[in-house]
Amino acid sequence: MSRLWGGRFDQPTDPHMDRFNKSIGFDARLWEVDIIASQAYANAICEAGVLSEAERDRIVNGLEKVFEEWDEGSFIIRPEDEDIHTAVERRLTELIGPVAGKLHTGRSRNDQVATDLRLYLCNVLGALEGQLNDLQLTIIHAAEQGVDVIMPGYTHLQPAQPVRFSHWMMSFFWMLQRDWGRLEDMRRRIEVMPLGSGALAGTPLDIDREKLAMRLGFSRISENSMDAVSDRDFVAEFLFWAAMLSVHLSRLSEDLILYSNPSLGFIHLSDAYTTGSSLMPQKKNPDAFELVRGKTGRVIGDLTGLLVTLKGIPSTYNKDLQEDKEPLFDAIDVLQLALPVVTGALATMTLRPDKMRAALDDVMLATDLADWLVAQGVPFRQSHHIVGQVVQEAERRGAPLRALSLEDLQRIHPGFTEDALAVWDFERSVEQRKAPGGTAREAVLAQIAQAKAIMGVLE
Repeated sequence: MSRLWGGRFDQPTDPHMDRFNKSIGFDARLWEVDIIASQAYANAICEAGVLSEAERDRIVNGLEKVFEEWDEGSFIIRPEDEDIHTAVERRLTELIGPVAGKLHTGRSRNDQVATDLRLYLCNVLGALEGQLNDLQLTIIHAAEQGVDVIMPGYTHLQPAQPVRFSHWMMSFFWMLQRDWGRLEDMRRRIEVMPLGSGALAGTPLDIDREKLAMRLGFSRISENSMDAVSDRDFVAEFLFWAAMLSVHLSRLSEDLILYSNPSLGFIHLSDAYTTGSSLMPQKKNPDAFELVRGKTGRVIGDLTGLLVTLKGIPSTYNKDLQEDKEPLFDAIDVLQLALPVVTGALATMTLRPDKMRAALDDVMLATDLADWLVAQGVPFRQSHHIVGQVVQEAERRGAPLRALSLEDLQRIHPGFTEDALAVWDFERSVEQRKAPGGTAREAVLAQIAQAKAIMGVLE
């Protein structure tokens, strides 16, 4: 078996070690960026005097043929292909002969894989950004459709205060907007080119690294070759981003699982995003959201696993870093599946305003009653205690709060007047919260307009 690194070895690699060492099984997905980076590198070392123009053209054209084979699905991975880099170079050698061996001059797989991984992730960010934007636009649309629908708001999963459905819906837009902001900020640290760092000490070739970075679409070059070949901060940062986004998707999923339960029935999920039971004919399970919730733990595990791998690695490249790709690819795959599923499920769900209104309870207006007392000059701490006694009295009678008469209220506190009974109105309750960020119609429409401006949606 021919090996790129085998000159100083007399004995063959043990078959178990060979399988253990190989990464071609998962890093083959880097084929496109590996070839693109190699073509750019061939141009750079030609300009540095390592290759003649004829040799460069043979290498670049040969790599184009390798690209076509991968693109068409006709590339054959051989047993001797240790990783994507050796696979591409082996095939290039088969196509153009020994001149292919000049391509690796001044380059190590250490700076090669670091470059490939950054290029790959830059491409992925664009795709994920598009999927994230689609989900945000779907949330805005759902919020616009439900702006006049009032539903229970919960804290501790207990009835708290009435809110507009659109206000609840938009709360997830802003979570995702923070994710978008982190993505854009992270991009700056990913767009750094390590190529030209060699194995660890830099390259002896007179390569114009700035020009090479520009050709590959990087915004800048790495400052230190030892750091550049071992830096996987950008992978860890992406995995944190993926984990945080997954947590937000999981929280949305949890709410929708609860709201779609027939005991609440706030929403109805489309058949396209639910499944049934193999035993119980009546079941309609929110599996789309349960899977999102479940896979969130997996993405968090991807982050945790990489951090544990990185924590004990000594300076520069170590083979431990081969373990960066599987968690990265896994998290990417999960998100690229989950985001369109969540988007589709939201876009096709049906609101049930009657169910939401039926779930509203007078206890959600207790704070409004306390606020009424505050408006009469009663300190909030005292009004809070008074209304607590009102709630206790209603519970003792087994009656809703509005069933208490004015005389009942005055026995608890003489400051109550006929006007206090006006608080038993859910629409009035939400409309009182007009401050920016509140659940009044005016405030909700303002945040929807703000969100649409952010997304570039024209009115």
